[in-house]
Amino acid sequence: MAKVTLTVNGRSVSGECEDRTLLVHFIREKLGLTGTHIGCDTTQCGTCVVHMDGKSVKSCSILAVQASGSAITTIEGLASNGEMHPVQAAFKEHHGLQCGFCTPGMVMTAVDMISRHGGNLDEATVRHELEGNICRCTGYHNIVKAVLSANAEMHGGRQAAE
Repeated sequence: MAKVTLTVNGRSVSGECEDRTLLVHFIREKLGLTGTHIGCDTTQCGTCVVHMDGKSVKSCSILAVQASGSAITTIEGLASNGEMHPVQAAFKEHHGLQCGFCTPGMVMTAVDMISRHGGNLDEATVRHELEGNICRCTGYHNIVKAVLSANAEMHGGRQAAE
């Protein structure tokens, strides 16, 4: 058994797990944060995306012991003072979800994408960056609209030309 200590959604947490425990399982089973979904355990679908030290990662590809000492943000950590994060609000406003299974991973990917591109996003870039996240329901059109809308809101209306 290994001891894992993380800062999750701004709170210090510790727990024991087997050395082979994936971060996604540690988050869900040891911490009870079930917003991070498990879709494939092979990094194909993106439902398990969280932020580790400020960057999006697929938590099914990282052992919990490898993440020890890191700051993790899950979908549960995005809202602030009861207000949805702008990306969450945009997904709601633009109907960027249907069944909702992929949504946490999509939202976490979008937050990182918007941050990395500093507001300079266009449809082609968003579609390219979402390639690692599978949605079997929406056809991605409303997801892309939601990401571009949140990008514009978070960066004062700036948007790259299409």
